[in-house]
Amino acid sequence: MKVVEKFISINGEGPRAGELAVFVRFQGCNLRCSYCDTQWANEKDCPYEEQAPAEIDAYIRATGVTNVTLTGGEPLLQREVGALLALLLRDGALRVEIETNGAVNLAPFCGEHRPVFTMDYKLPASGWEQAMRPENFALLEGQDTVKFVCGSRADLERAGAVIQQYDLTRRCHVYLSPVFGAIDPAEMVDYMIANQMNGVRIQLQMHKFIWDPDRRGV
Repeated sequence: MKVVEKFISINGEGPRAGELAVFVRFQGCNLRCSYCDTQWANEKDCPYEEQAPAEIDAYIRATGVTNVTLTGGEPLLQREVGALLALLLRDGALRVEIETNGAVNLAPFCGEHRPVFTMDYKLPASGWEQAMRPENFALLEGQDTVKFVCGSRADLERAGAVIQQYDLTRRCHVYLSPVFGAIDPAEMVDYMIANQMNGVRIQLQMHKFIWDPDRRGV
């Protein structure tokens, strides 16, 4: 598996925001979103270390941290991700979350060793809404999250339409997140109030306020 970095930090987003987590970031992605803040990890010439699932499992367990986030890039593109999930989830000691971009079929990963999914839905500002797989919504459960990264009022309106169309607040956690520096979070809150978006949460990327927004390994 192509590992570009491993580190311990806090979850900056989602239901476990502020809690310690151990992160494993993998190289490569099938999208190139306009606002991507880890584009460096998606480049073909990005340095990485080839590690077997057993090596990654051993590293994670040695940290003593029980929240695990597999991210990228797009971690579900890694050929041995199923084997890694089987190891990490074999005894129930770890909570394993996969951050996925919405353009990969989740069905193969919803069996016995099912992780928690944080799935993006790419909005117009990303340039990749056409790659989204709405059929994934039917596979989500109460512990999962759909994240809408918004860079404009048009993005907010599109997010509202998708949330309503698929009744997402009854299925899983739903978050709106601003493209850092592109949209005023207060505008997003105003939109939520005006549209009575009950069950939807706004989130700021906590790690970008604690550390430099461009810093890696946090």
